[in-house]
Amino acid sequence: MLKAHRRAGLALTVAGVVLGDVACGGSSSPTKGNNTGGTPSGGKTIIWGSTDKPVSFDPAGSYDLPSWNVIYNVYQTLVRINPDTLKVEPDAAQSCTSSQAGQTWTCTLKPGLKFSNGDPVTAQDVKFSFDRILKINDPSGPAGLLQAGGSDTAKKKDFTVDATDASTVVFHLQKPNLLWNQYIATGAGAIVDSKVFPAGKKLADGKIVGSGPYELKTYQPNQLAQFVPNPNYKGDLKLSNSGLVIRYYADENSLKLDVQQGKVDVVYPALTPTALTQLKGKAGVNEVSGPGGAIRYLVFNLNTMPGSNPAQKKAIRRAVAYLIDRSSIAQNVYNGTVDPLYSMVPNGLDGHVDAYKTTYGAAPNKAKAQQELQQAGVKTPVNLQIWWTPTHYGALSGDEYTEIKRQLDGSGLFKIDLQSTEWQQYTSNCLADKCPAYQLGWFPDYPDTDDYVANFFGSASFFNNHYSNPTVDRLLADEQGSSDAAKRTSDFQKIQTATAPDAPAIPVWQGKQIAITHGTITGLQSTLKPDYIFRFWVLGKA
Repeated sequence: MLKAHRRAGLALTVAGVVLGDVACGGSSSPTKGNNTGGTPSGGKTIIWGSTDKPVSFDPAGSYDLPSWNVIYNVYQTLVRINPDTLKVEPDAAQSCTSSQAGQTWTCTLKPGLKFSNGDPVTAQDVKFSFDRILKINDPSGPAGLLQAGGSDTAKKKDFTVDATDASTVVFHLQKPNLLWNQYIATGAGAIVDSKVFPAGKKLADGKIVGSGPYELKTYQPNQLAQFVPNPNYKGDLKLSNSGLVIRYYADENSLKLDVQQGKVDVVYPALTPTALTQLKGKAGVNEVSGPGGAIRYLVFNLNTMPGSNPAQKKAIRRAVAYLIDRSSIAQNVYNGTVDPLYSMVPNGLDGHVDAYKTTYGAAPNKAKAQQELQQAGVKTPVNLQIWWTPTHYGALSGDEYTEIKRQLDGSGLFKIDLQSTEWQQYTSNCLADKCPAYQLGWFPDYPDTDDYVANFFGSASFFNNHYSNPTVDRLLADEQGSSDAAKRTSDFQKIQTATAPDAPAIPVWQGKQIAITHGTITGLQSTLKPDYIFRFWVLGKA
């Protein structure tokens, strides 16, 4: 998810301030239980506050964390990720099996599934759901994720899906991929009602229906979304509450005041370090943290960035990589609550290597940057326009990119023109060749290192930044088609080593998941997992 996303997903505000004793243990009731039909096991409505606004509740138009937080709870996918084992397990499908070394996947639906409006869930709905994502191909949607997993990037061919009978769907991939079941467990695999959703355009957010444990009852864009148990839910998830309300805040000051006063039960993602410091020690306010996989980075569009030829463009990217001071950003902007990142694969994931530290060093090096530009015949200072978005990535994005501008301008080698716009316009522009360089963030779509390399460096990456490396495409195909853990680790390391010298994207920092609560809220640590899926149903309130 995560995006950039991702996942163009994705935002995660991070913080590391401790706010009293954590009041959250495991869920007060099990994540799985008997078929509840959408009936909660008791409990109160959870009030969730956030400054992160969703892009779309239609799966074809969303690839961001705030939207997927809703999609995972309103819709079913064929399979889902178990939060404890991080393994794939059945959801709407009773089985999904692969053949031809992972090039063909056959999924059989559970009987009796229904959407919240009473319509039956059929294999035709599943086929329709995947086909419309590719057809709509929204710049803010997940088509790129599915193409990275199921398409032949060299031949630019997409996967196909057939409904062979009322309960059976068959995916035909253009290349073997043993991770396909993880791809379709993401928000990109959400099943929609073919009788309700148009085939060629997005559905209005307030009209969505799904077959998941919750249904959207009321929606006021950028203000409030109310979710109640889905009376037609036929799955096996047990609800620990009677519903959930998301309040979307225009600024964090109002949200900070409401959580302090107990008007909000949960804040996720968390507030800025400054706001958290102000909340420290306040009665009833607690911090809950989870594993980190959120990253921030700078992307270059190889077509629209400055430079009169590929060699000059590469030299400019490499010069920027030599000049960015990650430690200064982590300390001066984020008060040490994030860590400098030297790879597009975050620390802790299989195969991570500090490829950018090896290639460019741990500290800024103006002499090396100047040498790169001189050898390529690039006239300095280089006029470079960098775009950032002011709301989607939190209140400190402006400070972060002001600091990056200060660093690059201060070298005398660059003259940076900072530009910004809000998220929907931002993704429409920057993923469509209108931004020479631009800010993005990422959270994992699925808990595998492939998510951080296929989506960034493959020829069909969602960046659409025109980076293509045949060696990388071959390595991606190899690791996706292999069940040999040691070989996949080696392939991941080779991909990082091969791409760092090209610097199509420059990693900046890595953070962790943080949620803030007021009062005794149970279940948060059952959902703050490495897969970044926020599960409404595990939350309870004393």
